[in-house]
Amino acid sequence: MGIKPARSPDPAAPAEKEFHGYDCLIDANPWTGFPSLSVHPPMLIARTVDTVRARAPAKVNLYLEVLGKRADGYHEIETLMVAVNLYDTLEFKEEVSGQILLDCNRSDLSSGPDNLVRRAADLLRERAGCSRGAAIRLSKRIPMAAGLAGGSSDAAATLVALNELWDLQLDPARLAELAGELGSDVAFFLSGSAAWCTGRGEQVTPVGLGRRLRFVLVCPAVGLSTAAVYQAVTPPETPQSGSALRRAVEAGDIEEIGRRLHNRLQPVAERLCPEVAALCNRLEELTPAGQLMSGSGTSLFALCRDQHEAMRIARALRQATWPGRPPDVFVVRSCP
Repeated sequence: MGIKPARSPDPAAPAEKEFHGYDCLIDANPWTGFPSLSVHPPMLIARTVDTVRARAPAKVNLYLEVLGKRADGYHEIETLMVAVNLYDTLEFKEEVSGQILLDCNRSDLSSGPDNLVRRAADLLRERAGCSRGAAIRLSKRIPMAAGLAGGSSDAAATLVALNELWDLQLDPARLAELAGELGSDVAFFLSGSAAWCTGRGEQVTPVGLGRRLRFVLVCPAVGLSTAAVYQAVTPPETPQSGSALRRAVEAGDIEEIGRRLHNRLQPVAERLCPEVAALCNRLEELTPAGQLMSGSGTSLFALCRDQHEAMRIARALRQATWPGRPPDVFVVRSCP
């Protein structure tokens, strides 16, 4: 894979804490002392003597259209996804027992074989004919069941990191094949900062970003099941084209991107979860370039014209009065 061990001492991981939103404003490396050596951007991968560490980013969908139901039960979609600098952190060490051991900072997340990280490790070991073990520490920051694909990103990071730790030397194309077996969004995180994805999402074509994109993510406390949202969606007779949005993204035209944002799943999610509609209305009142739900929800984002607008919108959301627990608010940007 061409990833060289870091020469500096093994950097300490950032302290874990409970929080409800933060600003991801660092333009370079989000982890001081963490060398960015990944051949799979937008992930950050680094190796020290006995450890591989990974930062797995979230994503947002600027466009998502549902074309129809497939014979295998999945839906045929078209979507344009952008990785953003809100990261989960994973640490991988050799496990001499030969087992795959997963520890997570979230007690409500399974660490068993159903976890996508475990599934990725098991699949990689099986297909590579490898018997080595790994002790994996997962620190979640990306909200779950929010349409931000944190689990898929963690799985992609696991494929890359264990390929390095175990010295398997699988090429990117083979890792992408395995990613497609794990889930619809996993392969995206091996493709770069932005991509046009088709099929059930696993067919990935990189897209160039004409400029850095800035967002405010708003994540309500309540989540939605992806399966439930897709089950309730009705594919349109005439799908809305994403070609104009794609051209605007490549040109870096923020106003045009804002006008062309589209997610076929959002009306369904708003029916299933009224908080989504309320949050979208709140975002619209704050006049960003555009606002949209990401993926199958429940998170939404405001597309911002610049960093000052992003901070203004985030401040207004944090100072607002909310019934119950306030939403998490993150100021983020597209990954390099």
